[in-house]
Amino acid sequence: MYGFDLTEEQQGLVDTTRRFVRERITPVAGQYDEEERFPDDLYAESHALGLANLEIPQEYGGLGLSCLSHCMVLEEISYGCVGIQTVFAGNMLGAMPLLIAGTDEQKAKYLGMLTSEPAFAAYACSEPDAGSDVAALSTRYDKHGDEYVITGQKRWITNAHAARWFTVLATKDKALKHKGITCFVVDADAPGVKIGRHERKLGQRASHTCDIEFEEVRVPASAVVGGEGNGFKVAMRTFDRSRPWIAAAAAGVIRRAMDESTAYSKERKTFGVPIGQHGAIQIMLAEMAIKYEATKLLCHKAACNIDQGNPDSVVSAYAKVFGADSAMAVTTDAVQIFGGYGYTREYPVEKLMRDAKLLQIYEGTSQIQRMVIARNMLGR
Repeated sequence: MYGFDLTEEQQGLVDTTRRFVRERITPVAGQYDEEERFPDDLYAESHALGLANLEIPQEYGGLGLSCLSHCMVLEEISYGCVGIQTVFAGNMLGAMPLLIAGTDEQKAKYLGMLTSEPAFAAYACSEPDAGSDVAALSTRYDKHGDEYVITGQKRWITNAHAARWFTVLATKDKALKHKGITCFVVDADAPGVKIGRHERKLGQRASHTCDIEFEEVRVPASAVVGGEGNGFKVAMRTFDRSRPWIAAAAAGVIRRAMDESTAYSKERKTFGVPIGQHGAIQIMLAEMAIKYEATKLLCHKAACNIDQGNPDSVVSAYAKVFGADSAMAVTTDAVQIFGGYGYTREYPVEKLMRDAKLLQIYEGTSQIQRMVIARNMLGR
């Protein structure tokens, strides 16, 4: 039965993460953003603290925690920097197809790489002409004897430059659409794998995204994840599992923007009184609080459904779209509350606003989430 009280384990996890964020992430988030610096050092620290690989089962070296507990950690990290959070979550995204459909051998080998040391993985799905529309991907595979040969280009791949391995979606025949897609696990050092340049982004700059080129990359039959032709199902189940994480990230961003705005509204004065005494500001602050609570509740509902063995695409879509859109609205209002100061880098709200935008785009845009919801309503 879902309740609102944290278990002792969850409270300890939140307290540990909050302390780590306060001491190690929040003070340097602006610098990492400015320098577009990949936070491998911070990830190594989080790995040592037991704040990584949370949903990987214990038999493979992980903590085997629930999706709900994972979301609690991601909210705290996002409070400090959602770009750094994306790096952390990117590992679990890369691992999720194996958790969903991998063989015991695949899990032991590849998940073991992540748990034994602070190594990275990446989920190679998006392409130059196929993002939210996974069925439109063009990366091709051909079978030659006991091997598969993969050729194509992936784009916007989080952690690509640092990953030890990738979970890759490729199609046997693009005309087959979703029925032709297979998921593979591919070593990053396999011959024919080439990493492209680091993209220069508007926000979430600590998270690095790159192209991956696959030039006739040969993998054994043992690299197939979930069976040939089942890649689209694996991808959709992966997104159902990961979209609550985006809602958790949004909750962290919203709470940070709300805290910054509340503190500033108590200090900044206009017309002889703190701006928090003006009704216009109070309305914006109240909307922030409402959006935070609603985002968190939707996130936790989606996560609890997963933990109870009933992942729900629609509830995950609710959480993702509401959280992402709310984060964008709240951070925009935060900049407005700060006025001219909010538009400068002297205060963190401009970064929060830039970072929030990507939440509406990656892992299925806000428009795609609404299509998922509406099609369910219409019975499709």
